[in-house]
Parts: sequence; structure tokens; C-alpha cells
Amino acid sequence: MFRMHTNYPGRLLPDHDDHGYGPLARVDEAILDPDTFVGMHPHQNDEIVSYVPTGVMRHRDRAGNELVMDSEHLMVMNAGREFWHEEQTLADDPQLRLLQIFVRPHTTDLEPNIQQGPVPDSVTNEWRHLFGPEESDAPFYVRNDVNFYDVHLDEGTSVELPSITGWDTYFYVFEGAVEANETTFGRTEQGLLVGAEELTVTAQEETLLVAFLINPDAPLTYQGTIGR
Repeated sequence: MFRMHTNYPGRLLPDHDDHGYGPLARVDEAILDPDTFVGMHPHQNDEIVSYVPTGVMRHRDRAGNELVMDSEHLMVMNAGREFWHEEQTLADDPQLRLLQIFVRPHTTDLEPNIQQGPVPDSVTNEWRHLFGPEESDAPFYVRNDVNFYDVHLDEGTSVELPSITGWDTYFYVFEGAVEANETTFGRTEQGLLVGAEELTVTAQEETLLVAFLINPDAPLTYQGTIGR
């Protein structure tokens, strides 16, 4: 069985006329039970990141790649002009819970590419930079101005959200709960910080939190399979 909850960061702003927020089109939380198959399908003009904290995702594509993603590996499909892929879990795999992140590239019909590999070790209570623009120091890249971080927080620990002057921050609680500005955000809840450079969050329990730094003025295309 395959279940999906789609999060639209742009819908967090009243009267915002776009379901996405700048180059971040949407963030899907997907749950695949063991022995689930999602057949071969195409994407165009999307940058698609598979972030897998729980379970195992098995990927196959028409370029001949057969790849496995789990909590120690990340995958980025830079779909460009077209990229076909399928996903599955085997009968003896654990239940899979992941985020599929859709970034709008800066230009249409770029060269297709795929990145997959190990992620840096996680240090509890410290942000880990997992992907960013092509010129960033992150281990993986997308072709627009979005940076992605995660952090595993102990109960009671406080951290500042990542920030860049002039950029905004979208965050998502994958597991646990945090408090920010006297508001609690629980499991699968999200927030968008606009026009401010600092916000401290405090874990109410053991928490996995992810954050996106977004340049709201980045040039982008709306021609993607998902990004439109």
C-alpha cells in the first residue's frame, strides 16, 4: 500500500497565489508498506530529492541505475528535459517513510542527471547540510537556490533555524515536536519564516526536524511535472 501527504509551502501564506514558495514546489511525505511497487513514470523540469529517515526505498530507472536509499543515503534526480524511474519495497523490507522534495530548476530542459550516495554522519543537536545550490558546499545539489538541513534533537534542546540574509526558511517536523514563539509544531506539522533572520526552536521530545532555506527571488521555471 502507498500513502502520501502533500505539503504546499506557499499555502502557509494568506493570499499567496502559488502552492509552492519560490523554487520549493512541494514536499510529499510518502509511506510505502512492504511489497509495494510504483511503476515506471516520467518527470520533466523537476529536481526530486528522496530523503529516507525510516525504511528502505529501491529505485530503478531507464538509465540503467538500480539504487537503494535508506537513512544513510540520499538521492537527487535532476530530471531536466526528461527522466523515467520506478520505486518499490520488497516483501521483507520494513515500512518506508520518506520525504520526496520537489525543487523548481532555474532553467527548462537541462541535462538529466542522478546523484546517489552516503550522507555525512549525523551529530545530535547539530544541523546537517544535505543539499544546496550547485555552488554550495553540500554533498548533493539542486539546480536552484534551495538549501536543505536536518537535525536530531534531544528533548529540551534549543537550536536556531538555519538562516541566510534575504532568504526565508520553511521547516517540517518529521518526528517529535518543537516549540517556536510559544507555538507548538507536532509530528508532520510545518512552518514558514518570512522576512526574519533568526528563530529559536526547542524540542518538546526527541525530534527529527528538517529545514529549507529558500531564495524567494530566485529565477525559476514552472514547467515541471510537479513544479507547475
